[in-house]
Amino acid sequence: MAENVTVARPYAEAAFQLAKEASALGAWSQALDRMSAVIDDPQMGECIGNPVISADVLKQLFLDVVGGNLTVDQQSFVGVLVENKRLGIVPEIRDLFTQLKNKAEATQDATIQSAFEIDNVALTQLIAELETRFKCKVRATVSIDPELIGGVRIAVGDQVIDASVRGKLASMAAAVQN
Repeated sequence: MAENVTVARPYAEAAFQLAKEASALGAWSQALDRMSAVIDDPQMGECIGNPVISADVLKQLFLDVVGGNLTVDQQSFVGVLVENKRLGIVPEIRDLFTQLKNKAEATQDATIQSAFEIDNVALTQLIAELETRFKCKVRATVSIDPELIGGVRIAVGDQVIDASVRGKLASMAAAVQN
C-alpha cells in the first residue's frame, strides 16, 4: 500500500542512518529480513492486532521470535515501532531500507526469468552486460519460467527487458491488431 510506504519512509531512513553510522548495512539488512519474515506469520499478525497484549510484552515476544543477535540499536528500533504501533509495516521499511542500501553501495537487484537453465558462463556475461548498461553492480536472482517459451525476461529496478519468445509474440499480436 502506498500509505504504508509513506509511513515507513522515515523509519527506513532512520534505520539506514543508524546502520550507516555503525558500518553495519549488511547486518541491518539481514535483521530487517528476519523481522519481515516474522511479521508475515499470521500468528504474529494476531498478536500485533491484539489490544490485550501490552507494548512491552509484544516487543519481547517479537524480539524472541526474531532471534539472532540483534544489536542494542536494532532492539531499540523495534521498541520504537511497537510504541508507535508501526510494527506491521516492517516489510515496507525493509524494502525502502534495501533501496537506500543499494543506492549507497551503487548496486541494484535484478530478477532474471529464463525459459531454460542458464549456465554460469552465460549468466556471468549477462550480469556484466547489465552492469555496463545500468552503470552499477548487479545482484541477480535467476528463476526458470517455461511459459516464456525461450529467451529471458529481466527486471532491474522499475525497468523490464523482455527478450522472451512469449514477449515477442505478444508484441507481434498487438501490432497485428492495430
